[in-house]
Amino acid sequence: MKTIAVYHNKGGVGKTTIVVNLAAAIRKQGQRVLVVDLDAQANTTFATGLIKFQDEMLDDIKDNYIYHIIRYETDTISKITRKSLFSNPEIEVVPSHINLTKAERELNDLRVSPTRLIQKLKQVEDGYDIVIIDTPPSLNLFALIALITGDYLIIPSDLKPFANQGLVNVKEFIHEQVNPYREMLNKLPLKILGILPSKIPTNYRFVTHVLPQRIAATSERYELPILNSVIYQREELAKCIEQVQIVGDLEIPDPRSVFEFNPDGNSAKEFESLAMEVLAKIGII
Repeated sequence: MKTIAVYHNKGGVGKTTIVVNLAAAIRKQGQRVLVVDLDAQANTTFATGLIKFQDEMLDDIKDNYIYHIIRYETDTISKITRKSLFSNPEIEVVPSHINLTKAERELNDLRVSPTRLIQKLKQVEDGYDIVIIDTPPSLNLFALIALITGDYLIIPSDLKPFANQGLVNVKEFIHEQVNPYREMLNKLPLKILGILPSKIPTNYRFVTHVLPQRIAATSERYELPILNSVIYQREELAKCIEQVQIVGDLEIPDPRSVFEFNPDGNSAKEFESLAMEVLAKIGII
């Protein structure tokens, strides 16, 4: 079982879109995929179609989500995991919830081990080939848990100056906190697969002139590898998550992966290319 964290401490770089569609693309290659949502915004939980309720009184996630995996020794991945039909074949997801925001202080006060997710995943390692962890855009406990759990890291970035400045924080976080903790666990340093250019404009001049310059400058300045794949900012990526199902008078969220929404579109091809690159880099193919 290989575990991949998708992380940047800058928000708005397309992290959720990448997590869910990369998971779908890898699943379509025949790999058994588990997605773990460690972000209190729960965008991945929404994007995989697990938030169906229209009223918080009908919230069926708040009592069974990633917090319970980390907080309680007895709660297992198998107990919390839900099957998602946002893609075909289906994918399994450990959901998150907005209540995770207020759980960090409690977990710190209780000195709950950041290694608990590692332990829980170990129990199900025969059930999955790939685990993809969505992370919060911060330098907090949940980011630490994700990065000490992951074998590999993908860093999405739109390559704009503000996102690139955040790469300094990412590198320092890994060097000063993540890798020392991994060393205590006798784990190898986190393997950075690369920065993934994402939310990239599609206009010809930008793609042919500006983008190559930004890729070269980012790689040189921050001394980080750049993935060959590029995820462009396309309308279909937004629309596939915005799909709804009409039930009576209600519009129920019914998000789809880009492969279900437009299997022949450019975004589907880009994510298929990304999946093949990632699988090659982690030694699956």
